[in-house]
Amino acid sequence: MKLYGYWRSSTSYRLRCALELKGLNYEQDPVNLLESAQKGEAFTSRNPFASVPMLEYDHRDRAQSMAIIEWLDERFADTPLLPMQTEDRFTARELTYAIATELHAPLNLPVLRYLKNELGHSQDEIDIWYRHWLEKTLVPVEKRLEQLGTGDFLFDGPGMFETVLIPQLYNARRFEYDLSSSPRMVAMEQACLALPAFQRAHPDNQPDAS
Repeated sequence: MKLYGYWRSSTSYRLRCALELKGLNYEQDPVNLLESAQKGEAFTSRNPFASVPMLEYDHRDRAQSMAIIEWLDERFADTPLLPMQTEDRFTARELTYAIATELHAPLNLPVLRYLKNELGHSQDEIDIWYRHWLEKTLVPVEKRLEQLGTGDFLFDGPGMFETVLIPQLYNARRFEYDLSSSPRMVAMEQACLALPAFQRAHPDNQPDAS
């Protein structure tokens, strides 16, 4: 199993978290997004989305992080990332996809580059953009967690939601988003980052970290 990703990519980060939680062995082949390596013919001939992560396994290249995570949970059923009960599975997906679908699209690197290079926005303006969309989604996610009365994890241990939440909070801190009104998410972050699986998946511990 080989993971093609970038150390600070939130989607690569979430997939590393999933792989580590499942205890799966994988090797890494870094793809330098800053040099647009994902747009080269060698990569796009295998992944026409020109995006990371890509997971190579069993003679197939798989793209799109959430599809890969769901596939991992079906293909490697031990140590499931989703709870067993139907309603709990919905809750996990509701919160996971709120972050994965509402935040990744407006906040990924191509969008931020477009805002700067094509539309001429300053870095300060881009940072405001970033924090605006974070607030739009993270505030209701925190409210839902409050309604659920969560503790260190959404359920009994870290699962699919935490694999997506932790990378997003990492990015939120990079852009100086105020998390003081998000105590439940912060508690989950602290609990997860104390675990070896999340420590191994952390951007700073990747072979291409700079």
